[in-house]
Amino acid sequence: MSQENVEVVRAAVGAWNAEDVDAFAELMAPGVIMQAPEGWPEPGPFVGREAALREFEQLRETWAFDSLEVIGDFVDTGDRVAARVNWRGAGHGPEMCLEMTDVFTVREGKVSHVEVFWNHAEALEALGLSE
Repeated sequence: MSQENVEVVRAAVGAWNAEDVDAFAELMAPGVIMQAPEGWPEPGPFVGREAALREFEQLRETWAFDSLEVIGDFVDTGDRVAARVNWRGAGHGPEMCLEMTDVFTVREGKVSHVEVFWNHAEALEALGLSE
């Protein structure tokens, strides 16, 4: 089952990079919860697909172009999958590149929870692992 969960996360990253909002939304459970990283301007949590998608849409509007680049392997612990990413954006102001680790909980083929960590080691600790 866990490899299937990795594929759900891989598909979510792919849909984000393709700007395919419908495919991205379809991968989110109706009651998805998204937790922003510590210090994020809109701290959340964002509860429900519509709230999470509004936050994602707001993030997308900040730059003319953005993408997620997975750096390293997905870390798979059953129903939770961590993806260490560089999130890059350009246009509408200064370019940005943020490194973070997103921890996705996947249930029944849908993302039910997303936690975002600035520190990869902290994300691994949340999974019960160490670097």
